Amino acid sequence: MEAVSVIIPAHDAARTIARTLASLASEKEVIGEVLLVDDSSSDATATVASDAALRCGLPLRIIKSSCRDAGGSRNLALEQAGFPWIYLIDADDLHLEGGLRALLAKASAQPGPDMVVGAYRRHVKGEERSTKLPGGYVASGPANACAYLEGRIRSIAVGSALVSRRVVGETRFATGLAYDEDTLFWTRVMAKASLAVVTRPIFIYFVSVERSDDRFTVRPAKGFLEWRLALRRLRSCGIAERSLKTREGLVALKIARVHYARGDFDMAARFLNVAEAAPRAGADVWRCMRYRLKIALRRRFSAPAAQLQRA
Repeated sequence: MEAVSVIIPAHDAARTIARTLASLASEKEVIGEVLLVDDSSSDATATVASDAALRCGLPLRIIKSSCRDAGGSRNLALEQAGFPWIYLIDADDLHLEGGLRALLAKASAQPGPDMVVGAYRRHVKGEERSTKLPGGYVASGPANACAYLEGRIRSIAVGSALVSRRVVGETRFATGLAYDEDTLFWTRVMAKASLAVVTRPIFIYFVSVERSDDRFTVRPAKGFLEWRLALRRLRSCGIAERSLKTREGLVALKIARVHYARGDFDMAARFLNVAEAAPRAGADVWRCMRYRLKIALRRRFSAPAAQLQRA
């Protein structure tokens, strides 16, 4: 089997990085290098990682960075990766034994794909919530990228896919965005890649719901406009306009949900307007209707309470 460049962006990851590296130890026969990008850490991330890699026998190289951005850190490592295959994982997730070899075995089949997507397990608040299985992909072409943007096929998590360095080429992660930079990267790659899937779980994704939702509350309007500009640049990859507009609606609906849950009904309504203007599947039409009703009810019943407080 050909060797893999493993890329790990890390910021203040001293608490978790040793566990992540240890989870990769069983794959060391196929790992050519582990590129850990230590991005502006104020803790002992680099020291802990070096000690852990030495214990595990992993070929670790630490790249110092001041990007303060996971996408930018991954881009630095992509520039320096020297092996035929790229595997990305975050510094607080766990690889599952045999997962990387399963991806490589599928990649070695003939005709060989440019990219292999596997399943993954989700852990939320200390509990395993679900296993996400890849499905709905076709062998190659922009159809995968369009379906991926529209949510018609299972999303890819960083840690569940193996991609050839050749097909990545000059493709890089968008930087400076509050969210969804992973989706933009995978969309660009899938638009030009032949693809295969494996159904076994490749890694455990530790989800922080609060941290994920927080991204949608910092400068929400400006953040959304910046992200939408980056999304629209996908036209250059041959992505259909409908797919771009559908993705806008899906993200806007997610932002509306977060603001509704946190009691900002005005902001929730603004993003719901965007979601309702986008092409939608039946389930999303219903979700928009449900949130529109919930916002109206919450406003109606919160107004008398506010009047009583003023009295």
